Amino acid sequence: MNAEFVNPFLSSFINVLKTMAMLDIKPGRPSLKKDTVARGDVSGLIGMVGPTTSGSFSISFEKELALNVFEMMVGEKIEDISADITDMVGEITNMVAGGAKRQLGEKGFEFDMATPIVVTGENHSISHQVNGSKVLMPFKSDKGNAYIEICFTKPN
Repeated sequence: MNAEFVNPFLSSFINVLKTMAMLDIKPGRPSLKKDTVARGDVSGLIGMVGPTTSGSFSISFEKELALNVFEMMVGEKIEDISADITDMVGEITNMVAGGAKRQLGEKGFEFDMATPIVVTGENHSISHQVNGSKVLMPFKSDKGNAYIEICFTKPN
């Protein structure tokens, strides 16, 4: 998977967290992911389908980061992953995918996006519904860590 396809998701994620939660988050080193185990405690997953390629994108937040982002966005401190946290992760997933969709559209890639689903729990699985390489990108902040997964079929 080439950087032209991956970078819009990364830049959109950084932008959404900076805009919505005033949080600076730094990307780590990307790798290919071989398993389905999420690296965080709560994950948003969204499918994307277009005329030349299809795939999915997920964001997994470690519990500490999810709780911190919620507090920074809403101004309310909560102690555990709840419906409020899953709603927030779903909305962030939607905003990041929408930002990436806009950037990719400018490069000629068009997509329709599904409604995000959110999965929680220690060692939960993320099942990308396309057969393609999965790129895993870790992110670090002083409020906790997050992980993006991107999986797309090769463009026709």
